[in-house]
Amino acid sequence: MKKRVSVLLLIYVFIFSFTSLTTVFSQENKAKTEFQVKGFHLDLRIQVMTPKALKSFAKELAGFGINTLILEWEATYPYEKHATISNEFAYTRVEVKSFIDYCEGLGIDVIPLQQCFGHVEYILRNERYGHLKEDWKEISQVCPLKIEDNKALFKDLFKDMASMHNSDYIHIGGDETYLLGHCNACSAKAEEVGKSKLFVDYMTTMSDIILELGKKPIMWADIVLEHPEAADDLSKDIIFIDWNYGWETNHFGDVGNLQQKGFTFWGSPAIRSSPDNWYITNWDKHFNNQRDFIPYSRNAGYKGMVMTSWSTSGIYGLTVCDEGYKVLDMQQIRNVYPLSGFRILIASYAEALKNKGAIDPERFVISYAAERFGLNEKDVAELWRALSISRDLIFKGKPLAEIMANSNTAHEIFYKLKPLKNKKEFEHYRLINDLRQFYLATYQIETMYNSVEFSVGNLEDLKPKLEALKIESKKLDKRFKKLHQGFLYDSEIEDQNNIRNLAFNILYNRINKTRN
Repeated sequence: MKKRVSVLLLIYVFIFSFTSLTTVFSQENKAKTEFQVKGFHLDLRIQVMTPKALKSFAKELAGFGINTLILEWEATYPYEKHATISNEFAYTRVEVKSFIDYCEGLGIDVIPLQQCFGHVEYILRNERYGHLKEDWKEISQVCPLKIEDNKALFKDLFKDMASMHNSDYIHIGGDETYLLGHCNACSAKAEEVGKSKLFVDYMTTMSDIILELGKKPIMWADIVLEHPEAADDLSKDIIFIDWNYGWETNHFGDVGNLQQKGFTFWGSPAIRSSPDNWYITNWDKHFNNQRDFIPYSRNAGYKGMVMTSWSTSGIYGLTVCDEGYKVLDMQQIRNVYPLSGFRILIASYAEALKNKGAIDPERFVISYAAERFGLNEKDVAELWRALSISRDLIFKGKPLAEIMANSNTAHEIFYKLKPLKNKKEFEHYRLINDLRQFYLATYQIETMYNSVEFSVGNLEDLKPKLEALKIESKKLDKRFKKLHQGFLYDSEIEDQNNIRNLAFNILYNRINKTRN
């Protein structure tokens, strides 16, 4: 009997030990494959959200399991010592603090993003900072050799950000420094030590400020990947974000090389990026970006994932006067549909973070359509078909008739489907596609207007078509306003409608010879 008990005890101990070890290994494996940072990047350069909309959006992100929000305030931030930078949509410091406290209550860490090298048009447009420019006609980038003046400015801005944000991190930008080595002094320096050293020396100064503040610096990885020669001089405390919006891995350079040097990487796909604009939303591109890049990043040992969503490309056209090339105003070149229309892509991102493998976009959309909109088995497949229809740029060479036919097919599907719930969200799909149809109809008239056969005798033929589109344009304006009231400021809604209608209005006035 004792022998039997002993055997049973040994079996029990073995089973318990095996189960415990399995659990430990499982937890260790999960820790290795789980992203520590599950983030979202919020771009407030244009399409500025109201404080109420910001909190509502943060609550939804928290529900999706997002634990980090990188906030690119740009000129909406209420700077104290440098109030010149803040624009008409700037939040108050009470609003900023209230939002950060609200996010922290949801378990979301708010990381401020303060550009300090390129993409600083919102700073350099002001005469107060004009002496920092790399080029006197270009306001996108500071000259990295004006180190003491830059250090004084950005130390103030970083300290301001640190005083309002409790996060351990500050993102210092550093991407797309297209003018690197451009001015005479920088050109000579780059010739002497290389572009990598020119970039690294400057960003080391900026990152040292962050470290002195007791924070950890984050940088976009593109420039150091393109010019990695001096990377060893950078602090290993810097976290690099490899942004990839659907291209091959190692697009900018060899990530593994920098990882071997001891640098930590996070990844960034996108739900709004080029060539998206008012008239093109590449749904399939963004779904596939999540499908491909997130599993790759997990396998490559990236510690975090941050979904980007760009309101614009960050390239601007300038309105200037001839007195010293003074910048009066600047207008973004690329405009896209607001963030409000892309909940399905955010939900897909959340699901992709949970998946240990690659998400299946079609299966996800079908499931989302059934659960979110109450669509039946047949209709859920139709929603996927509408979203995955090709949406080509016109200059890519595909015949306009074929492009218009694809848009018409999507239009028919969106209006055939009848959601049982969350109808406002579904209305965004319809409006996004209808804006594309309006654009294509305008382009068709513009093509006739620019044909070699066009003469004064053809003007009257185009006027009825333009009048019909003008009526449609006003309807679209009203629909856009209705969907975005409370999400964007009213003046921002009006501005977005004006930007979207600009090309049509110019064409309309030219053909109708409007003088008033």
